Amino acid sequence: MTDIDVQELKQKLDAKEDFVFIDVREEHEYAEFNLGAKLMPLSNFVSFIPELLDYKDQEIVVHCRSGARSGAVKQSLEQQGFTKVRNLLGGVLEWQRNF
Repeated sequence: MTDIDVQELKQKLDAKEDFVFIDVREEHEYAEFNLGAKLMPLSNFVSFIPELLDYKDQEIVVHCRSGARSGAVKQSLEQQGFTKVRNLLGGVLEWQRNF
């Protein structure tokens, strides 16, 4: 599935659309600034996978600081059969630049 930019994500959040929203940054990063996503740090992301299995065919948006870590998570989830995973392009840094 195609990635998502900050403008589209903001529209989805403002419209309260139904999707799974995941932040893969670490706890200290999340505490400093967050977009309201569920925190599932990359450092132990594997332990969260069973929690996500019910959402294999639902839209999942993952983000991190710049898009690199969340890009890796997107790829990993797709390899495990998740069909609608989207990475936030530019991550939180891009969000802060725009909003």
